[in-house]
Amino acid sequence: MFVHILYPRGGWTRAVRYIRHRLKRLPDSPERIARGIFAGVAVTFTPLYGLHFVFAFIIAKLMRGNVFAALMATFFGNPLTYVPIAMVSLRIGYWLTGQEQFDESRQGVARSLARASNDLWDNFKALFTPKEADWGRLVDFFDQFFYPFLIGGIVPGVIAGLVAYYMSVPVIRAYQKRRVAKVKAKFEALRKKARQKAGAANKSD
Repeated sequence: MFVHILYPRGGWTRAVRYIRHRLKRLPDSPERIARGIFAGVAVTFTPLYGLHFVFAFIIAKLMRGNVFAALMATFFGNPLTYVPIAMVSLRIGYWLTGQEQFDESRQGVARSLARASNDLWDNFKALFTPKEADWGRLVDFFDQFFYPFLIGGIVPGVIAGLVAYYMSVPVIRAYQKRRVAKVKAKFEALRKKARQKAGAANKSD
């Protein structure tokens, strides 16, 4: 099960195709769907791991975007993209805050996330054991990693969200027009077939 979260059955390419297909088939206007996509993509540039769904939902509601599209678009952030996203966001965050940079390489980002997760888990277990919780390292993590990541993720998040928005609108609109045309053509074919059957029945009478 955990392996399928990191690498879905059929691979990430197939998963992306499926998500793109579902987004195009949503019963909503292209603009509302695209606003939802903007919300989902933008949120993935924040360090709010585990809460991306929640904040994508909130932003989509505030923007009057499609909520389901926002939730689906959060998959823009996945195990293949999280580290590059973090590296870009951190560098921008350090530049904006004037903070001294720590190791924001791929290995440094992955190591910091792993340590923070371990510290948080250790502190949670300390609630039920005699061991004392140590929040010092998590405070350092917030100052050196979380805060600059949060600030620095705003710029690339908005840019990526806007790109996704303006790319999605024409694609979804074209898909919906083709779909309507196919439905109309199918309906006309059924009507023609019904008329032919009615004509044949009248002749036999």
